[in-house]
Amino acid sequence: MTIIRNLALCSAALGAALLLGAPAFAQDAAAPAAETPADTAAPAPSLLELSTGEVVSNPDADGASYVGATHGDWELVCVRAEEGEDPCQMYQLLRDADGNATAEITMFPLPPGQEAAAGATILTPLETLLTAQLVMQVDNGAAKRYPFTFCTAIGCIARVGFTAAEVDAFRGGARATWSLVPIAAPDQTVALDMSLIGFTAAFADLTDDIQ
Repeated sequence: MTIIRNLALCSAALGAALLLGAPAFAQDAAAPAAETPADTAAPAPSLLELSTGEVVSNPDADGASYVGATHGDWELVCVRAEEGEDPCQMYQLLRDADGNATAEITMFPLPPGQEAAAGATILTPLETLLTAQLVMQVDNGAAKRYPFTFCTAIGCIARVGFTAAEVDAFRGGARATWSLVPIAAPDQTVALDMSLIGFTAAFADLTDDIQ
């Protein structure tokens, strides 16, 4: 199971005639056409109005994403905001045992005073068996199961929350394992590694922004 991150947008060039409305003269075979005086300029043909296009993608424009920092195996992916600071989230590409890019996770701290200390969005391929849900385990700790929230054209998404104790486990762990079941092989489980190298620094970087 492989997830594709980037979608390429194609544009096709449309050729256009440059000259429109050139005068068309009908002639009577019996009568010769009148001569045009030499000092009379012929009317300029009208030109098709041409578009020079407009910019649809600008890395410096509002809403464009970029990598703001890297901490170990985590990237801080930020979005340019029209006003104020650019919001950022932790990001990691999850791979299976063969090294295939299979899923993605984005994580972000939540304001204090609520049950979940952090939120996350996990994107998996459409070929995922939703009823089997997602299972996450930090090192050799207890496993926890999470349901999927919805699916889109690019994959299926689980939106989950982590308690303060689970965030502490991420800080002190070496890796977490996400397990999912493919529809094509419901008797098999695909294990995806989530490295925790750099987690503490990346999470602290974002936590400073909400305090």
